[in-house]
Formats: sequence, structure tokens, C-alpha cells
Amino acid sequence: MLAFVLSNLVGLARQILVARAFGTGMEMEAFNAANRVAETLFNLVAGGALASAFIPTFTSLLAKEHEARAWRLASAVANLVLLILILLAGLAALFAPQIVRLVLAPGFAADPAKEALTVRLLVLMLPSAVIFGVSGLVMGVLNSRQVFLVPALTPAMYQLGMIFGVLVLAPSMGITGLAWGVVIGASLHLLLQAPALLRQRGAYHPVLGWNIPEVREVARLMGPRLLGVAVVQLNFWVNTRIASQQPEGSVTGVVLGFTLMLMPQAAIAQSIAIAALPTLSAQYALGKLNELRASLAASLRGALLLSAPAALGLILLRYPLVTALYQRGEFDAHSTELVAWALMWYSAGLVGHCVVEIMARAFYAMHDTRTPVAVGALAMSLNVAFSYLFSGWFARVGWAPHGGLALANSLATALEMAGLLYLMRRKLGGLEGGRILQAALYAGVGTLVMGLLIRLFQASAHELPAWLEASLGIVLGGGIYAVALLVMGVAEVRAVQGLLRRALFPSRRA
Repeated sequence: MLAFVLSNLVGLARQILVARAFGTGMEMEAFNAANRVAETLFNLVAGGALASAFIPTFTSLLAKEHEARAWRLASAVANLVLLILILLAGLAALFAPQIVRLVLAPGFAADPAKEALTVRLLVLMLPSAVIFGVSGLVMGVLNSRQVFLVPALTPAMYQLGMIFGVLVLAPSMGITGLAWGVVIGASLHLLLQAPALLRQRGAYHPVLGWNIPEVREVARLMGPRLLGVAVVQLNFWVNTRIASQQPEGSVTGVVLGFTLMLMPQAAIAQSIAIAALPTLSAQYALGKLNELRASLAASLRGALLLSAPAALGLILLRYPLVTALYQRGEFDAHSTELVAWALMWYSAGLVGHCVVEIMARAFYAMHDTRTPVAVGALAMSLNVAFSYLFSGWFARVGWAPHGGLALANSLATALEMAGLLYLMRRKLGGLEGGRILQAALYAGVGTLVMGLLIRLFQASAHELPAWLEASLGIVLGGGIYAVALLVMGVAEVRAVQGLLRRALFPSRRA
């Protein structure tokens, strides 16, 4: 979690520098739209779909002490991923003009220069998808071997590459420099993990492995998950398509708002889910379902206790937060309005995003990719429908329509969360629901107290600079929430107290 926080801070620095350099204008709109293609290719072939299928299979082999078969599986999957991504990236480069004009951003057709820039940036950033594909698999191998710190630091390396692009390359190359930063960052993402991978002393095999049973198992598990990822990516494309036809800055407003919401989601849910997946996979492989149920319930309690205050904090502090982070250079007050509006509606779905992240990994650990994919596909299909419905509704009542895209995402994710919890409870014959509901109650009471006191603070903080209002609000809110949980006697808080006490006063352990 600390590594994810560090990566988020570096990512935040990157966003600040990029916002100052390009704001929410034409170049940034083109970049955000173009980057969607490379991200889609990576996520379809080597992102969540592959990890959810590869890690449980690889971990099962390791748990049963089939080391040689595990590394042969990793080699075969790496070779297949590399070949498929190279082919798809080549096709995307060949048909880049048609992708932008007909599918991705038809609204850019009104500005030929903007459309041409989007095509050029799209082609330039495609190699990053290939590099990320290999790096994503390496991350899965390391996580399966219980190595978490180095993979968790790799997003920071990606952000550093983009920082290099905006500071060193962009002054002479413009937005093209930032695109080169994406490719450089992807390379650093892979290179950071290389020494840790070599220390595992695994053997590489130049095979595709269609005759290897475990490769077929990965393909079988990946199939349904691939459909789910495709539906999610379709939703992102629909959002980009709709936003490209809205007032300029809408694409960037949605991207930055979603990115800000994902920062606490990554620190909370992704860190918990990534650390839990190999453990849950091993517990399932060894038939220890009671232990799996307890581990999952503990993970969900932690996610609820952390995500609820983060969601309300983002909503209440959105304006000073966005102003303090971004409003300088080309990023003006209007840009702040665009991002803060999207952030408010995205933040309403933060708890849902966190729970879904953990629940999906739990299903994958049990070699069940169909259930979360079916629920996710239904939810994201509703998301597409909600996106058209809510953006149109927002426009009719005089609200900025891109906020409707964010609300659609939050509502669909909440429905997905409810469906996954219900089905997992049936699958495991219970989910220690009393403990989870208790955590939700603690989180709700603590968040309510925190929110009321933040509002009182804001009523007297109008004259403060935005950075000071945001900083004091975060510190005050976090402190109030922690005290509230402490007063209520939440078990997780007592556990943290014990860890700190043992770390600070090791002589008292006995």
C-alpha cells in the first residue's frame, strides 16, 4: 500500500506538470483520446484478463511444488502475449485514421488539425502496449512468488517517464514529447522488474505451449474475463466518443476526474487485492475454504473502512484539491470546474470500485472467471446506456453533460458490487456478513462525523489559499475519522496500534 501511495504521489506530480503545460485544450484532448487505444490493447491482452487467469494457475503449480512446469507456463504465455500484441499494434497503426474518425472521437472531425494530431499520437504510443504486455506478465510472476514491493513501484517509473517527456521533451516537441514519455515510461516499468525476475532463477523456454495443459487452462480462464475487459474498454471508448462531441475540455475533464478517483482506489483496493490474490489462490488450491472466507471478509472490511471516508473527502474537498493541484499555466478556473464536476460524480462510486476490485480477484482465485465477467459485462452494458441517458439529462437541466458520464459509471459499479457480493455469498455458503456489516456501520458513522466537521471547517476557510484548505481538510478529516474508529473500538485500528507499538518499542514485545 505504501508503494502504491508513492506511485500515486509521483503520478500526481506528473498530472500537475502536464496540466500546467497543456491545460484542457486541443493538444491534451488529442493525447487523452489517442492514449485510449494503447491502453485498450494492453488491457485486452495482458492486463487484468491475463493476470486473473495466469496468477491462479501459476500459483497452483507452485503450491503443488511443480516448479519446472510453472516456469514453462510463464514462458509460453509471455511468448504468446508478445506475438499477439505486436500483431494488434501493427493493425491499429495501419488503420489509425479510421479508428479515430469512425470509432474513437468522431467529434474531432470538425477540427482537422485536432484529428490529425490524435492519429499521429496514437501511432507513436502503440509500442507502449507491447512493452506493458510483457511487463504485466512479469508483475504476475513476481506477485505469485510473493514479491509485491518492486511491482507496486513500477507505476512510479511509468510516471517518471512521462515527467521526463513533459519537462525535457515537450518544450521543444510539444505534446509529442509527452507521447514519447509514455513509451519511455513503459520501458522503465519493465526494466525495474527485470532484476527481481532474474533473482527468481526461473528457466525461459522458447515455446508457444499450445500442447501444455496449463496454457490451455489459462486460455480457458482468460476467455470469459477477456469479454468482461472488452466491455469495460467499450465503455471507456463510448465515454470518449460522447465527450468528444461535448464542449472542449470534456474529454480531459472526464479523464482527470476518473484518475483522481482512482488514486485512493489504487492505494486501498488494488494493494489489498494484489496482496490477497496469491493467498486466496493457494487457500482454494489446498481446499481451505474456511480460511479463504475469513481472508476475503478481512479484505472487504479493510476496503470499506478506508474507502468510505476517502469518497466523502474527495466530494467535499474537490474544488480546493483540483485548484491546488492543477490550476496554473494553461489550466485555468474553467478547467478546474470541468475536473471538479466529474470528480464529484466519480467519487460517489469509490466504495463500489474498491469492493468490486477485491471481489473480482476472489472469484479469479477460485478459478471462476465467468461469474465476475457476466456481472461486470451486464453492469458495464448498463453503464453505456446510463452514459447516454445521464449526459443527455444533465444537458437538458443545464448541467455540464460530462458529469453524467461519471454518474453513470458510479451507478453501474454500485450495481456490480451488489451482484458480486450476493453471488459470492451463495458460492461460499456465507461471507461472514455480520463482520462486514459491522465494518460498514463503523465506516458510515465515522465518515458522517468526519463530513460534518469538514463542512464546519470549510465554512470558516473561505479566505485560505486552496492548497492550505485542501491540506488542512485532508489532515483534519483523516484525524477525525481515525479518532472516531478508535473510540468505537474497531479491531483493525487496534491491530495497527499493536504494529506501531511493536515497531517503536521492540524491547516490550515480550
